[in-house]
Amino acid sequence: MNPIVSRLDVTHIFCEVDDFCQQFEQVWQRQAQLPSMLGERRSQSRMRLSEVMTIAIAFHGSGFRTFKEFYTLCVLPHWRSAFPNLVSYSRIVELMPWCLMLLCCFLQTRRGAITGIAFIDSTPIEVCHPARAHHHKVFAGLVGWSKNSVGWYFGFKLHLIVNDQGELLAFKLTPANTDDRKPVLDLTQDLIGKLFGDRGYISQKLFEQLYERGLELITKSKKKMKNRLVKLIDKILLRKRALIESINDQLKNLCQVEHSRHRSVFNFLVNLAAGLIAYTYQEKKPSLDLEFKGLPALPAAIF
Repeated sequence: MNPIVSRLDVTHIFCEVDDFCQQFEQVWQRQAQLPSMLGERRSQSRMRLSEVMTIAIAFHGSGFRTFKEFYTLCVLPHWRSAFPNLVSYSRIVELMPWCLMLLCCFLQTRRGAITGIAFIDSTPIEVCHPARAHHHKVFAGLVGWSKNSVGWYFGFKLHLIVNDQGELLAFKLTPANTDDRKPVLDLTQDLIGKLFGDRGYISQKLFEQLYERGLELITKSKKKMKNRLVKLIDKILLRKRALIESINDQLKNLCQVEHSRHRSVFNFLVNLAAGLIAYTYQEKKPSLDLEFKGLPALPAAIF
């Protein structure tokens, strides 16, 4: 394979994706075909779904800015030996929506371990420039307006929870005008320990609901709030919340989960799922070094 794709081990990805797809082979045999009208002859796909999924994931670790450039300049000229049944660019674009369900299921298997320390944040996913929002039709009825520190944007909001090793624990996509606190209960169903977030997650009701599950929500206080006692380790970890912001930056700038060239809702979802999967395969993720260093005060601060 071409050394251009150096961020990810494509062979390793294909082996895991193919093993996963084989478990669903009987269910997805019919889905490997393009849809057809009643009485029309159905066309069998030459490429396997695992191959399409691997190429979609590899793109998000390739460094190419567009999938067309990646497929025509890298995959077609250099990957024939690895994928002997490669199809044209227009054909693989037609095939990609068929692997959406498998990508979503495979993404669930790539979630990290629950370590007792988690960080939550949301990041905007713009679908077009705000000036073109009133003429945008691809995501009509699915997106919304919202405002962050940069300004107004039109699109979705990606909610993420990660552990201290930078691994994904939970994720959810909502319209941009969704309150950050609304999806927290669904995202944290299996989590225990401590969850660190910004001031947008302050809610006494939410804190009590999570505390009953064994999860403590810790945020910074607003200026007009009364002072409260906070453990030293919690104050330190609150300052490390930039970890998840670094992950959001990598998802957008390295894994390219955000761009404004989508012409289909399904292709948008494939792009998002493949980008999240590509991130999980990165060898070096943003993480915190919380290994015990023999400091006698650290255990006392934690417990």
